[in-house]
Parts: sequence; C-alpha cells; structure tokens
Amino acid sequence: MNETIDNILRIWHEHFSDESRQYTEFEDSDIEYFVGCMLYNHFAFSKAVDTMKTIDLSYDFLSSCGDEYDEIKLLVQSIKINDELEKIDFLQHYLESAKSKYTKSELYLLDRLQNHLNGIRERFENDEEVKKVEFNLPQPKVSNPLLR
Repeated sequence: MNETIDNILRIWHEHFSDESRQYTEFEDSDIEYFVGCMLYNHFAFSKAVDTMKTIDLSYDFLSSCGDEYDEIKLLVQSIKINDELEKIDFLQHYLESAKSKYTKSELYLLDRLQNHLNGIRERFENDEEVKKVEFNLPQPKVSNPLLR
C-alpha cells in the first residue's frame, strides 16, 4: 500500500497483539478503522458533511493504544498530498486494502468510513456542497410479513 501506512499498521498490530492491551470488544479491524479515521482527519476534506469534518477516535482505542500514538500521529502527519481528489483516492485505496484482510462480519466500521468517503467523492466529482443530511431507512432486502 504505502510504506508509512504499512509501518503504522505494523506498530499497532504488534502493540495490540498483547491481549492485556486490548479493550472490551476489540477487533483487529479496529486498528485499520482508526488509522483510516486519523487519515480522514489529517486530510480535512472540504466536501465533508459539516458534522463530519473530523471523526472522533474512540476513547477505548485511545486509552489502549499506548505511547505509540504520538509516533503514529507524526507518521500520519508526514503524509503530504496536496490534491483533494488524490487524498480521496489514497484513503479509498487504503480502505479497500484494509477490508481485504477481514471477513464480512469484521467490516462494519471500515464499511461505514468507506460509505462516508464515497459520499465525499460524489460531492467532489459533482462539485456539490452539502445542503443538509437526509437519513433514509434502507430498503429491506427481503419482504418481512411481520412488517406489513
């Protein structure tokens, strides 16, 4: 993927391989998700929804990631990309690579971040500003007679 990203992932996967450092409900895919969040925050996308200009990192993760956090923060900040579309491409490529390591049941957080990033890409490509956030229920995949 990228030498800096590979280094970040290696550091935190080694750190969290010690089960005493893991928090309740820890999953390996959390590492990729939180690195994705750090990249997202670092890139500061102009087409992000106002309430999603930054993504808060979980207290559980931050309190468990140890002294390595400061090192990783500097590594993330060392990634310099000037073009916003290239930033989007970089993060989308990172998420696809991260998702390839895990099963469907482990992808909830990564999928959520990817869906948000896809919305940013769409707004960027269409040169649209966010007017409002609309929450729509997804269409059921199968008809449930109990919902009628």
